[in-house]
Amino acid sequence: MLSAESIKRIDYEITKYPADQRRAAVMSALRIVQTERGWLSKESISEVAAYLRMPDIAAMEVATFYNMYDLAPAGKYKITICTNISCMLRDSDAIVLHLQTRLGVGFNQVTADGKFCLKEGECMGACGGAPLMMVNNHTMHEFLTTEKVDVVLEALK
Repeated sequence: MLSAESIKRIDYEITKYPADQRRAAVMSALRIVQTERGWLSKESISEVAAYLRMPDIAAMEVATFYNMYDLAPAGKYKITICTNISCMLRDSDAIVLHLQTRLGVGFNQVTADGKFCLKEGECMGACGGAPLMMVNNHTMHEFLTTEKVDVVLEALK
């Protein structure tokens, strides 16, 4: 069941849309529940869908389309690497390989200590700073080199 705090926050998001369009708040509602629970289980997504009075599959489509939603427990630090064209042309493949080697995990895996999860991301809208990665959906690191990646990882440890 959604917590009282989540419902309060979702209700606020719903007010941003016309009264007959409450399902438009689905992205915010999923974010709110994920922040509270750490990730989105199928049950969590169904609870959001029920509260917004929309089909489960519609909420699931949103949760599976965007890479900011975690459909399995993620590490304490979710590192998302952009691998789209601008980043790829600026050698994001080398950054990905370095991270996979350094962390010992592939995409969508969590390190044994539970600290890091590596995700492949779609364009993050900062192509001028390619290659780039985002940590926990909010801290962006641009113009990456393997040395810069190592500095970021050390700071997170």
